[in-house]
Amino acid sequence: MDDKKKKIDSYRTLLAYRKSECVIDMTIYFVNRFLDRSHDRTADQMQQAARSAKQNIVEGYSDAEGSYDTEHYLTTIAKGSLEELKEDFRDYLRNHDMEIWGADHQKYRICQAYFKRHNDSAWYRKQIQGRTSEDIANMTLIVIFQTLALIRGLIDYQDCKFLTEGGIKEQRFQARSEYRKKRKG
Repeated sequence: MDDKKKKIDSYRTLLAYRKSECVIDMTIYFVNRFLDRSHDRTADQMQQAARSAKQNIVEGYSDAEGSYDTEHYLTTIAKGSLEELKEDFRDYLRNHDMEIWGADHQKYRICQAYFKRHNDSAWYRKQIQGRTSEDIANMTLIVIFQTLALIRGLIDYQDCKFLTEGGIKEQRFQARSEYRKKRKG
């Protein structure tokens, strides 16, 4: 897709966006089911971190038409928000004496394989229905790890694009210079 002619809502085609939507929906389900909002500030923090990740992908992708710096900055903020959320889920598991599935855990391996093939939030919402807080927290962690990998790839793409094409100001200066040459010639 030509980045200069982005269509409205085209950020929805990004796998990082779609996976971040799964993270926010899983987080909201978890928070509503297992955390006491009246006594636990973590509930709001977790929801805000999940929301921030998704919304910063949207804003960064949309703002790229005006500034690659802004796109890169906001994508990096999305990554930071997910890192924060990841730690909140780990803290929950640790503080409730629950197991944190490692990469060698059987459930981790099974979920990771399935989750690589799914980027639809509705699918994840069905998978977590009726599960324990331990299972949902670990499942969400796996989706967070996958989303972080996608965001890392997006940041690498943005870096490469900047190196090969330059920034918006550079591109506009180049276009203006070429326009002037054509008018004179």
